[in-house]
Amino acid sequence: MTDAALKSDTQDIVVDEVLPHAPEAIWKALTTGELIGRWLMTPTGFEPVEGKTFTFQTTPAGAWDGVIHCRVLEAAPNERLSYAWKGGDEGNVGYGSRLDTVVTWILSRAENGTRLRLVHSGFVLPRNGAAFKTMGDGWKKVVPSIGVIVAEQVAPTQSH
Repeated sequence: MTDAALKSDTQDIVVDEVLPHAPEAIWKALTTGELIGRWLMTPTGFEPVEGKTFTFQTTPAGAWDGVIHCRVLEAAPNERLSYAWKGGDEGNVGYGSRLDTVVTWILSRAENGTRLRLVHSGFVLPRNGAAFKTMGDGWKKVVPSIGVIVAEQVAPTQSH
């Protein structure tokens, strides 16, 4: 092992909340492109099918074009969705540095609805420190917003 390998450490972002909705309703919000666009970014080419590749577009930085390359690793309806999340460039420091991570959504029935657990794993510190902090804060807002979007889908507001 090199000194650099000994000094690097991987970290995971974990957000765990119980949402007052059925797993099926949450699964729909996690796997419908238009709904994903409301709580995260609109994906291009997404389908909840193992092996399917898709992308997200975010703000470019330095040598990175802002494209996040994803591939569905696992899709078990109403239970688990996992995808690779890769982006950045080796030449960038801070925002836009090379990122090779995995996003996993785990749904399990809870007394008052569904426990939604997000695990975004594989952040290499210190290299991915900026992404780890920014995305850690971001995911903490995303998970509750999924609940809001599901509530709108379950009981759409009626116009008079």
